[in-house]
Amino acid sequence: MADLFTYRDNQLYCEQVPVATIADQLATPTYVYSADTFRRHYDRLREAFAELDPLICYSVKTCGNLNILKLLAQRGSGFDVVSGGELYRVKQAGGDTHRVVYAGVGKRDDEIRDAIDAQIASFNVESEAELENLIRIAGQMGKPARAALRVNPNVDPKTHRHTTTGKKETKFGVDLERAEQVFQRFGRDEHVRLNGIHIHIGSPVNTIEPYVQAISKTLAFIDALRERGFAIETLNLGGGFGADYVTGQAPAFEAYAAAIVPLLRDRGLRVMFEPGRSISGSAGILLTRVLYTKQGGDKTFAIVDAAMNDLIRPVLYDAFHFLWPVRVANGHEPKERSEPLDLPDTQIYDIVGPVCETGDFLARDRRLPHLQRGDLLAVFTAGAYGFAMSSQYNARCRAAEVLVEDDQYRVIRRRETYDDLVALER
Repeated sequence: MADLFTYRDNQLYCEQVPVATIADQLATPTYVYSADTFRRHYDRLREAFAELDPLICYSVKTCGNLNILKLLAQRGSGFDVVSGGELYRVKQAGGDTHRVVYAGVGKRDDEIRDAIDAQIASFNVESEAELENLIRIAGQMGKPARAALRVNPNVDPKTHRHTTTGKKETKFGVDLERAEQVFQRFGRDEHVRLNGIHIHIGSPVNTIEPYVQAISKTLAFIDALRERGFAIETLNLGGGFGADYVTGQAPAFEAYAAAIVPLLRDRGLRVMFEPGRSISGSAGILLTRVLYTKQGGDKTFAIVDAAMNDLIRPVLYDAFHFLWPVRVANGHEPKERSEPLDLPDTQIYDIVGPVCETGDFLARDRRLPHLQRGDLLAVFTAGAYGFAMSSQYNARCRAAEVLVEDDQYRVIRRRETYDDLVALER
């Protein structure tokens, strides 16, 4: 899944802008996004699955800046939300709430009411108790709602334990055996139309077979429900498609489609997707500068100004992010993003941040060109769950966000100030 971060003349560009220019003018750490990469990824997904005419609901939680949401809304995207705050973001960005699906295991009553008022496309219901509550609230409001039951087809996508969601032993959804009982009890309710099935097996899923297994099991379940007289009209396949943290790691959208489309052809189902990182992941990088280098036993550390509060994925998920200097010497332009790179005149570093935690690192045992104070580094494939999961831990101001379009860039979220840190406490 190609992006528009490329090395030319020994320096890194985002589209037509040298990213060093952004860092020099706005300081670091800073998130930089490529607008056209967002567009291209969305368009390629839509085109790959065009035969199914799916409703594509971009996952707001991955990268929810209003300007990004607006860009995708203008492309025709719907949205997958998991909180009232995310629904509010979609509204503020001008998104069409009729193209919103609402997931999450712990929807509050006020959030449910807001979503019913917004006439969202569907609630992804995660439990019997939630469905009972949704029915109660819709009845009190005198307004209808639509819902899809999230089922767990018990397929292991072989991803990180924190992001595996489609097995029986998970807080998400209900297993197939229990799901049949849910339909028998609630499938003909007058207030909530339970007309869909939702699955989401995990993320990132860099192989296609788990989707084939999950969809095949789910279609058999839908056939059984239809035989019992239940009108199942929608199938939401969730998200989970991979992103290229390593060059060529994730299958192309066309490869997913080649396996999935034949399964769903002529099934009389409105298909939905909830893509996140496959759209936003490689559309963003995190820029950071080297503050110091130091020796610690056999280790060489490069201490940078970005930290786990800016990008928590390495410590939280053992996640790999390719990291490389923005300005390079001849022969040091990376031909691919992987580890190790067989390049001359390099050494092994741990890239660590200023936060007072041993787990505060961006990369470990990484072979890089020799680094010194002031060197600018880019952390790649940081557009998904990067800024979105950032915090003010250690009273650190959150990074700026910048959107690049062709040869122009603009700040879409200013860097926080010390006043911002205490504003809500005064």
